[in-house]
Amino acid sequence: MFQPEPASPALALSHVSKDFPGVRALRDVSFALHQGQVTALIGENGAGKSTLVKILTGIYAPDEGEVLVGGVRRSFATPRAAWAAGIAAIHQETVMFDELSVAENIFMGHMPGGALIDWGTMRKRATVLLARIEADFEADTPVKQLSVAQKHMVEITRALSHDASVIIMDEPTAALSSHEIDELFRIVEQLKAEGRAIVFISHKFDEIFGVSDNWVCLRDGEKVGEGRTQDVGEADLVRLMVGRPIDQVFPKREIPIGDVVMRVEGLSNATEFEDVSFSLRRGEILGFYGLVGAGRSEAMQSLFGMSRPSRGHVAMEGERLQVAAPADAIAAGIAYVPEDRQLQGAILGLGIRENTTLASLGTHLRNLLLSRRSELGATRALGERLSIKAAHWEQLLAELSGGNQQKVVIAKWLATKPKVVILDEPTKGIDIGSKAAVHDFIGELAEEGLAVILVSSELPEVLGIADRVLVMHEGRIVAEFDRGAPSWSPERMVAAATGAPVAASAR
Repeated sequence: MFQPEPASPALALSHVSKDFPGVRALRDVSFALHQGQVTALIGENGAGKSTLVKILTGIYAPDEGEVLVGGVRRSFATPRAAWAAGIAAIHQETVMFDELSVAENIFMGHMPGGALIDWGTMRKRATVLLARIEADFEADTPVKQLSVAQKHMVEITRALSHDASVIIMDEPTAALSSHEIDELFRIVEQLKAEGRAIVFISHKFDEIFGVSDNWVCLRDGEKVGEGRTQDVGEADLVRLMVGRPIDQVFPKREIPIGDVVMRVEGLSNATEFEDVSFSLRRGEILGFYGLVGAGRSEAMQSLFGMSRPSRGHVAMEGERLQVAAPADAIAAGIAYVPEDRQLQGAILGLGIRENTTLASLGTHLRNLLLSRRSELGATRALGERLSIKAAHWEQLLAELSGGNQQKVVIAKWLATKPKVVILDEPTKGIDIGSKAAVHDFIGELAEEGLAVILVSSELPEVLGIADRVLVMHEGRIVAEFDRGAPSWSPERMVAAATGAPVAASAR
């Protein structure tokens, strides 16, 4: 329930602006955070959210405007100064010393005892803090043994060790299971009850509506709206984020589905998936849905030759394949866009051209030499087709937004001219506008006769795009749903994903 706003906010931004060469990242942004409330900070990638967080955490200084903490004007020359003012941030990618213990990570930078560390006191304080959030691990546990969710708990405990009054959570659920998300939200409610102000950044509307009291929307560096979460709908927020109404999030296309192009029989791995069997047709979008750890990504990686199955086989257009490595899959016309685009899909230190042509260099050889002109031509064509936003085609991938990085990874695999495209969580961590562009492009691929496998943990995405959905649970395909059939429903898909019995018509 929404709580009355206290007279003095925990933190307030007043007319904050920030410029970079040729870009105004923030323009005259003002809003307040209140004790005991969660404020959702929303906006597309590039809207200014990251810049704002960096100002609040002492990485950037504002060019104009001021930040007030507890009614007092403050400036943060360093992240340490922001910590001292009671502002803590928990990022999607945790920053920790994996070889050190939980207690050492919690108190890094402010160890009890100063130069002569009081190890006993540190462990006792860490144990008390961990008990406050009901953590299921010990203070002496090495951080390298923790899950992503547990590492987030360590970061929250670190914030509590500083007695932070403002806690910023930047995409904290991106790598968490549904159970871990529920546990995180329990802790958020506890932090609210303690009177802390929370900033929650997420692209997932169910999380925004489930956890926040208020919302603030940024677009192109400006605040375009704010209010109480209970007074707004998803369509209203989408309209504010993208600057236009989106009547149809998922494109509706009538695409004729052709002959079988891929058939998988009994694909198994001793520890990750078992007896995965399915067929895939030209022009079809086949969804793979399931919870984190269901074995979907592992099965797709095996199809692409990234791991060897213990048994089973794959056939393309009726011909059995021997896929010992990704090169074999590429030669057979299979492309795989991985879930972790930064680790497996792209090289952030290289430019757009180099990344786009990385898997198809052989097509750009001229007299045994690589033709930069040929590479640029192919990159330009794919970049324009995918509406990649960049200053030029040599721009480093590290400088692009998450949505544009994903488009470059997709372009890289389209350059191989595949027959089957496997997209593993293709919209993970990207904004609503980029998601819509990816959804539309998936439909275009199917229209062109390509067969598409869509692996997604976002049920609305699967329901909105796929012609057919296979649900995996604990490494097995446990249900199949055809669009238009009586069994096609989100409730049945979720039930199948959690291991509950499904109707016989669903497979």
